[in-house]
Amino acid sequence: MLPLIKKAQRGNDKAFLELFQQYEQDLYRMAFIYVKNQSDALDVVQETAYKSFKSIKELKEPKYFKSWLIRIAISCSLDILRKRKKVVPLKPDFEEFISEAVEADLTSEITLRELIEELREEEKSVILLRFYQGMTLKEVSETLNIPLGTAKTILYRGLAKLRKNLKGDDAIEQ
Repeated sequence: MLPLIKKAQRGNDKAFLELFQQYEQDLYRMAFIYVKNQSDALDVVQETAYKSFKSIKELKEPKYFKSWLIRIAISCSLDILRKRKKVVPLKPDFEEFISEAVEADLTSEITLRELIEELREEEKSVILLRFYQGMTLKEVSETLNIPLGTAKTILYRGLAKLRKNLKGDDAIEQ
């Protein structure tokens, strides 16, 4: 793996492509969790490929290649989400009636993904990297470029919010 990264850093396109393809599915899954649709997730993967190809020579520690790629993918995902917030969707009249009917249905399920969406971006990132990507807290802190103690604090705060939201939903149903 490391020799392949060194080749890519020296400008070998085939080596970079081979490396990138090893992590492409992980990057897509991570992006999809953030942007919630296939088209934007594919855009994130493409943008990640472009940015990482342009800046691979700047990668100081080849052993952190995957973490470096994931950090770029998260950044691209957040860029898309920021751009999306600037677009004001027009709300047709019928949507108001549908949303009222859904709100009245107290037994509707709230999935874990929906609960995660309610978290702050930093909490979401730490939880997704830790549990969806299977990273250790040390790897999470290196990927997000934050101290280990901060990663732990963010993780436990996010998990506490998830537990609180789950307990709150159970109370409504009973």
